[in-house]
Amino acid sequence: MADQFYMTQKGYEEAVKQLDYLTKVKRAEIVERIQEARSHGDLSENAEYDAARNEQAANEGEIAELDYKIKNAVIIEETDDNSVVHLGSKVTVYDEEFEEEETYTIMGTTEVDLAENVISNESPVGAALLKHKKGETVVVKAPDGEFKLKILKID
Repeated sequence: MADQFYMTQKGYEEAVKQLDYLTKVKRAEIVERIQEARSHGDLSENAEYDAARNEQAANEGEIAELDYKIKNAVIIEETDDNSVVHLGSKVTVYDEEFEEEETYTIMGTTEVDLAENVISNESPVGAALLKHKKGETVVVKAPDGEFKLKILKID
């Protein structure tokens, strides 16, 4: 069975748009740079050519990964149900050990943005919070040990 990648409709549309850009625009730009570098002669000592070929390989890898995720996407319904934590929930928690509050938005793996505290449902914190209610304390099993978070608010 193929992997499933949970996404909101917006995340799915952004992934399709990104795939379109990588295949139609960036791929053509890289091919152009490779042709330009080839015109400079000896390829064995041509740093421009090597850089362009490396960029091409990275782009093709990104295209394949994104294509696979889109083909195996499961679009999650956005809901106003705040009784339990689910994909799309914005959750405010209290870390008892560090005595601080933190707010996370739980999304699928393709929509993670750590700078904005958008975490994956597959991350230790995201997985621990799913299906729990306000007021509950969950145990997060992280690679460097366990810690507890109390759910203060679900939006």
